[in-house]
Order: sequence, then structure tokens, then C-alpha cells
Amino acid sequence: MKVLLPDTVELDPRLPAGTTAVVYDVRRPVPDEHTDAEVLVVWGNPADTLSDAATRLKSLRWVQTLAAGPDAVLAAGFAPDVLITAGLGLHDRTVAEHTLALALAAARRLNLLIRAQIGHRWATELGGLQPVHEAGAFRTLRDAKVVIWGFGGIAATLAPLLTALGAQVTGVARQAGTRHGYPVVTEEAFPELLPHTDLLISILPATPATERALNAGVLAQLQPHAWVINVGRGSTLDEVALLNAIRSGRLAGAALDVFDTEPLPPNSPLWDEPNIIISPHAAGGRPVGAADLITANLQAFQEGRPLRNIVE
Repeated sequence: MKVLLPDTVELDPRLPAGTTAVVYDVRRPVPDEHTDAEVLVVWGNPADTLSDAATRLKSLRWVQTLAAGPDAVLAAGFAPDVLITAGLGLHDRTVAEHTLALALAAARRLNLLIRAQIGHRWATELGGLQPVHEAGAFRTLRDAKVVIWGFGGIAATLAPLLTALGAQVTGVARQAGTRHGYPVVTEEAFPELLPHTDLLISILPATPATERALNAGVLAQLQPHAWVINVGRGSTLDEVALLNAIRSGRLAGAALDVFDTEPLPPNSPLWDEPNIIISPHAAGGRPVGAADLITANLQAFQEGRPLRNIVE
């Protein structure tokens, strides 16, 4: 069995007997001599070469993407009988860390401090004596009401970090209950949380059901001092509605790591809005534990057992 490994990350999985690994250049079509591969591991593949692989790898039986979301692989056009598994769990710690950084940057107004620094201006209004409790403002995670929309593995890693700084965390998912010690409500009960939310964090995947889920209707239910963070997928956010809400004062600000079009075009008005923090899809990018996941799934695949993170 031949396994194609991407050259975009160092991988040294333990290969079962009878398995051969070949490292391929994700930026180029798979060489003809390797189109007989049965397993393709994907990480950072451009859309065109991924579609090419879907067309030319006639012996392919399984695609393992190292991304948490399989949307790029699903869009490539692989045959229906090709098994697809996702990289769930590989980005929990890195995305959680980045999201915490964005939350702290928003609360402590690092976006405005950096602008003041560029202008050589001592921002007196942001320093010196400050109120311990500032009504109608999001200035600290201490006692802040944080809602995480999409309460999966990343949220389970992030929530304790927020709690350690004093935040009150509630999750939103398909099923209500308690997960990892945190209350979780369904999307039907989600609107009841919004008027009392200081920080809304979206970690939604890209699916037809989540497209523009974070829209004008949701934003309108937040208080004017609230902030929004999106580290899920850009397609889940209505960027025009967000910009309108911030410019009109109906929303305090947003920190965005993902966008509908990436890279974000230079002429996007999001760049110039002082209360929008932009990071270039930087939350993940480091699939921690990828080799172990590939090893476990290769062994299961060869033995005919269920694989981890199967995309239904």
C-alpha cells in the first residue's frame, strides 16, 4: 500500500508492514509514477492540485486531511467511495492559544495601542488610572460572559484558559447539556444568551447550514459593548453585516482570523476599521500530533477497523 505524505509538514508516522510512504510536493500535480497510491495525506494543498489528485489517483481509497475542517477536500471532487478523515484534535491547543490572544487583545485594546504607537502618541485614555468595573464596556475577562458557538475540541481546550482569567463560559452546540464541566445550550436557546454576552467566539465549521450563520440578526442581539471573535471558517460570518454593526456603534469590535476570501483583498474595508483586529488565518497551521493520527488510522485502515475522525 502506497501512502502519499505532503511536504508541507515534517511527518514520520510508523508504517504498518507492507506500506510505503512517498513525500510529494503539494504545489505540483502528483507524479505519474505515484498515481497508484491508495492513501493521500493532505495539508496545505492548493485547490487545483487537490482537484487534480481527485481526478488522476484512480486507486485512491482514503484521504486523510490534517485540517480540522474537511471542506477543501470535500470540494475537490473525490469519488464517493473514497473515505475521508479529518484532523480533529490536531489544532485544539494552537487555535485555543491564538483565540485567547485575540480575546486579551480585544479586552485590553491592543489594536488601539498599536495604532497609537505607530503615531508616536501616548494614549492617555487607555493607560493610567482605570475603573475596576467599567459598566457597558468589555475591558477584561474577569467576570466577562463569554459564549463559544461551536463547542468541540478547540472550545474544550479554550474554555479552561478563559475560566482561569475569570470568565464565565457557556457553549452552544447541537445538543444541550454539560461538556467538560461547562453548560452547553442548543442553537434554539442561543438567542437568550446574546443580550448578556460580552464576548462571542465562533468556532463553527464550514457547512451549508453554517453559511452566514453569524449574520445581522445575531449581531443585532448583542449589546453595543460586545466583541466578536471568529476562528472557525470565514464563510460563517456576514462580513458586511459585521462592518455595518461596528461602524454604526451597534457592536464594539471584532477579532477575525478567517475570512470569506483569503488572502483578504487589499481593498477590503475590514483592514482600515480601528476596532477590527485581523490575523492571517494564523490560529492553526501547526498540526500537533499529526504523525500519531496517521499511524493510528493507517493501522486501522489496514486491519479493517473504523478510522478516527471519519467525515460522514
